[in-house]
Amino acid sequence: MARFWEHYQRSRQAVALPLKLADGSQLYLTPGKHNELQIAIIEKFGPRYAANALVLYLGDAANKFVIYEREQLEQLGVPITVHDKLPDIILYRKEKNWLYLIEAVTSQGPVSHKRLYELEKLLEKCTAKRVYISAFLSYGEYRRHQRQIAWETEIWIAEIPEHMIHFDGEKFIELHE
Repeated sequence: MARFWEHYQRSRQAVALPLKLADGSQLYLTPGKHNELQIAIIEKFGPRYAANALVLYLGDAANKFVIYEREQLEQLGVPITVHDKLPDIILYRKEKNWLYLIEAVTSQGPVSHKRLYELEKLLEKCTAKRVYISAFLSYGEYRRHQRQIAWETEIWIAEIPEHMIHFDGEKFIELHE
């Protein structure tokens, strides 16, 4: 039985998805589109739009708390609850005091008006400014969900990582030359 278990563990690790963190450490996530997107968020979105941000929370289907910086979350006023109340990924950019709350949209939905309300209620004692982001693997996937996305939130699409979409606009209306 021990031999079977060792073989099972090796075969699982062989198909696991590697995730390289900014500090150079490496984690492995279970295979699937959701974790492919989460890896893209950490490796492509993070350095581009949340430079030097710390990963405070990252969930996985097999391990709900791959990264779970409980103490830092508590210091920011983020209540420690069951994981399904938290977004898929939480990044924190200390120099701006910004908390990036990211939904990796594959099976569950984006940051909708209802989800935004739930998160705002959950984070009412949070001391950081909050940035809500719905992330998608492809533009086609974004289009399937775009009517559900809440105003004053951000959209990031992994297949076009150098661009973001902002839903609404007073704070971003300006002339481009």
